[in-house]
Amino acid sequence: MTLTASGLAMAYGTRRLFEGVTLHLPPGRRVALVGGNGTGKTTLLEIMAGLIESDAGTVTKPRDARIGYLPQDLREVSAGTVREHVIAGTGQLAQLARTLKELEGGLGRPPDTADATDATDATGTADDVVARYGEAQAQFEQLGGYALEAEVAKVLAGLGFSPADSDRPVDELSGGWRMRAALARLLVSEPDILLLDEPTNHLDIDSMAWLERRLAAWPGCLLFVSHDRDFIDAVADRIVELASGTTMAYEGGFAEFVVARTERLERIEAAAARQAREVARIERFVERFRYKASKARQVQSRVKTLEKLERVQVPSRSELAARFAFGAPPRSSRVVAELEDATVGYPDGDGPVVSGATLAVERGQTVALVGPNGAGKTTLLKLILDELSPTAGRVRIGANVRVAAFGQHQADELDGTKRAIEVFSAGIDPGRRNLRTVLGAFGFRGDDADRRVAELSGGERTRLALARLMVEPVNLLVLDEPTNHLDLPSCDILEDALGAYPGTVLLVTHDRHLIRAVADALIEVRHGRAVWHLGADESVLFPDDLPYRATPTPHATATPAPQDPHEQPAPDPDATPAPGQPRAGSSADRAERRRASAQARAATSKLRRRVADLEQAWAAADAEVGDLHRRLSDPAVYDRPEEVHALASAHQDAADRAAALLAEWEASLAELETLGQRPEGVSAAE
Repeated sequence: MTLTASGLAMAYGTRRLFEGVTLHLPPGRRVALVGGNGTGKTTLLEIMAGLIESDAGTVTKPRDARIGYLPQDLREVSAGTVREHVIAGTGQLAQLARTLKELEGGLGRPPDTADATDATDATGTADDVVARYGEAQAQFEQLGGYALEAEVAKVLAGLGFSPADSDRPVDELSGGWRMRAALARLLVSEPDILLLDEPTNHLDIDSMAWLERRLAAWPGCLLFVSHDRDFIDAVADRIVELASGTTMAYEGGFAEFVVARTERLERIEAAAARQAREVARIERFVERFRYKASKARQVQSRVKTLEKLERVQVPSRSELAARFAFGAPPRSSRVVAELEDATVGYPDGDGPVVSGATLAVERGQTVALVGPNGAGKTTLLKLILDELSPTAGRVRIGANVRVAAFGQHQADELDGTKRAIEVFSAGIDPGRRNLRTVLGAFGFRGDDADRRVAELSGGERTRLALARLMVEPVNLLVLDEPTNHLDLPSCDILEDALGAYPGTVLLVTHDRHLIRAVADALIEVRHGRAVWHLGADESVLFPDDLPYRATPTPHATATPAPQDPHEQPAPDPDATPAPGQPRAGSSADRAERRRASAQARAATSKLRRRVADLEQAWAAADAEVGDLHRRLSDPAVYDRPEEVHALASAHQDAADRAAALLAEWEASLAELETLGQRPEGVSAAE
């Protein structure tokens, strides 16, 4: 089942999100959609899912294709248990299961009971019930219904549900667990086309590792939005970037995307530089010969060329990373928090959540807590922060420790009526800092600082909340899933900010790239234990020996600009004759002058022909440069790197040849004009 979008365009009011978007999703294709917050990724998914209409373009799919869509936020809460909710997504199988259950009720009633008539009225005669039950059972078995329960249990376990959780009502679950149940329902239903919007936002590292393996083998077509580099790299075989109002596709995972995008931008920048040099060369010609009547036609031709020229547009690299200058926080003791054989649990619980934890967090460290949801990460954080008392062992908090905490839903609590700069600066003593500059480092530059919070996307609100928290003069930051809803550039901002932050950080996140980039140590919380790992241990970040593919560093390619040829000096008309040359005066001198005049006329005629030939050759080379430039200006050509390389090389050769011919033509023309200024009788210029 293939899903195709052609020429999609969407705008809200005067704000254009995108136009001319074309996507092709054949079976087995796994595409990651990336781009900044507010570029329209979610809108594009909703158009592909058929939930909203685009302003232009079409979406084409087979009539019987089944589309499964997971939004970022669920608008409705399903009734029934988690297991029932997941099974209900299987459509025909779920209906058959309900039919079998109803028919089993009819089969189980004795025929001589008072209710027998009612039963047969509802389902038909006993023989009819048996026949219908047999047909439904055969169809259920043929469709794999008896393996459904095992598949449901497998998917729920992979997404972190315990057997007991499977029987809990969905409406009793938190928002994150409801999203997991919705994802399980989609995976079990196995739609032909699967569309996922930030599926990892509510998953822990274990569940993400399981989901990566599941989606990497997905038989249908898959389009998903994610900011998690490792997840993209493990699942996607193509990256589509939505930026500057259009899309650009790259083959491979995230590692290949980084390299290919860098190379593409460098090729476009080189093409723009070549175009700029070509424009400058034409402008020099126009300026030089603007007032020469003999060159009026050539000048007008080049002026029209400049007017019609389509300038190469260089896309933004979206490098939002900036310098951060945090104020020095109050100095804490060397040991910020220390646990010694500590055990913690809840009075109404079945037992301790974490037992025998021994660890020490020191000043200036960034420590990431990892492990499956429900293992006790939040409980351990509360123990470290002295919000819970240990049932055994000891917990010591260092002297002068001041804490600021970021929760998963903190961004939603910001006052939507205020401007970003007002929220950011409220109650903060700027000291010697310019708070607008600090806020700009978090991506709110210029007019963005004056936007209302209600106008910001979810990722922008998260970034604002993080900025407000990190500017506080505290020495211990506690961040709980700070990357949820952040786009890739915003994750880069957070990474840079944490790297520059001078205090201590306790971090709970499923973003393995962020952990690897900033964490000095890991606390693995699993099976009631808290184990300290120095550094970002890959065996902890990738459980079950999930292969790790490192992201290579993109290599920049420098394209040297051709050197402009130096103008050749014109002959000196006042040069003194060399020794042995005749001087004017005698008859022999006059004869010599006539001979020299004839030679000069012949030389002048030859020079005129050379000037004409050079101008014709230069015009041909100039036309070749223009043709190659038009071919390089076509955005579609940059999807074919080999062709771009050949065109760029040919363009460079043609430009060098045209520049050399122009310089030679100018030198010959100058020589011809100089000859025309010699004393009468020597030669005559045009």
